[in-house]
Amino acid sequence: MAATRPSNPLALAVLVLLWERPMHPYEMSSTLRERRKEDSIKLNYGSLYSVVESLQKRGLIEAAETVREGRRPERTIYAITEIGAQIMVDWMVELLSTPKKEFTQFEAALSLAGALPPEQVTELLAQRLRNLHFHQTAADAILAEAAAVRMPRLFMIEAEFSQALLKAELAFVEQLLAELRAGSLSGFAMWQRMHELRRAGVPPEEIEAKLGVEFADDLAFAQDDHALADDEGAT
Repeated sequence: MAATRPSNPLALAVLVLLWERPMHPYEMSSTLRERRKEDSIKLNYGSLYSVVESLQKRGLIEAAETVREGRRPERTIYAITEIGAQIMVDWMVELLSTPKKEFTQFEAALSLAGALPPEQVTELLAQRLRNLHFHQTAADAILAEAAAVRMPRLFMIEAEFSQALLKAELAFVEQLLAELRAGSLSGFAMWQRMHELRRAGVPPEEIEAKLGVEFADDLAFAQDDHALADDEGAT
């Protein structure tokens, strides 16, 4: 039976480490931390052991030997198997070459932001912007430190990618905040009115009816979508 590939990025990190050379789990953890990989891959010692056990069950790694140092407990050193090395390469090829939709928590929150009143969302995004600037300062310091010691870019490209995403998010949040503060975001008035009606204790069905009358033009797109869906269903 063909070995199955896990989906946890920590599993990929373990395969790459063992592709370099055999190690025991504690050494894997310390090596990842020394290389600051915990900035890119969620890492804790307990989950690392679970990942190692899973990889062994899948036949991607194997116990090479057991060693004891002084009075310390025995430690099992693991090595990557032939199929494990192949899966590691295939996995890397896919991740580096093929963009995939990643469902971030911030994107989910944005898609549901209408559940909060506009003024609260504005306040929360302003708070997020301050936090983003703090993270940007920290990221700049890390990259500056790496440049000062002439660290090869190969070892910092994930930090550069993270910084590029951070800058893009900063620009997005700044623009969104400007539109919220100006009330110029399309649909803003309807959103504001919905929460006014909710605070006034108007029942949900009445809110929907009132919004349908007051913001008929804003809601016309929904009617167009329904009509298009009906037409497609009839063909």
